Amino acid sequence: MPQLTVPDALLVIGTHCPHCPTVLAGFSDLIKQGLIGRLEIINLEQRPERVAELGVRGVPWMRIGPFELEGLRSPAELKKWAQQAGSETGMAEYFKELLTEGQLARVEALVRKEPATLAALLSLMEDPEAELQIRLGISAIVEGLAGTPELQGDLDKLAALSHSSDARTRNDACYFLGLTRDPRARPVLEERLEDDDAGVRETAAEALEALPD
Repeated sequence: MPQLTVPDALLVIGTHCPHCPTVLAGFSDLIKQGLIGRLEIINLEQRPERVAELGVRGVPWMRIGPFELEGLRSPAELKKWAQQAGSETGMAEYFKELLTEGQLARVEALVRKEPATLAALLSLMEDPEAELQIRLGISAIVEGLAGTPELQGDLDKLAALSHSSDARTRNDACYFLGLTRDPRARPVLEERLEDDDAGVRETAAEALEALPD
């Protein structure tokens, strides 16, 4: 992912919004601290056509680097997102928040628009305590990318995940390796045929069958 030293920000506010002054003050502090380089502010009532183009449905709405957020956000939250803009860790945290909120479509749209962010999504699998909703969301997105160059480009990431100490993570990694449809995944999957976990061994065998000779 491209690294952004200092992100720019966009804020949409409403004249009668009770939370907008708080968020606006938070952004003002970020400007003073040098954590964002430029802030564009749009008034919902005065520029409704611009707000419609952005797809904004409620205010306050904001974009910090690649992160689109809405609702009341504390100064600490705004600072966190500004500092993480452009990093894989930050993108992973953003994906986690979206998936937890059930916004699978937004995650999928972003991954398809910016394939480099897929690595950040896959990194969420490294957490053995990840909620089922997050894992199911990752699976749905990866299944939609089956056989694509985008998924094949993260083969090394999946290979590393196949060596996780967590059996569930190894199992998911094997499944995704099969979805790459990339022959380079064969030796990685063959290694997992000797896994200590029976479920991982079974998934690895099925994934091997999905790979071309």
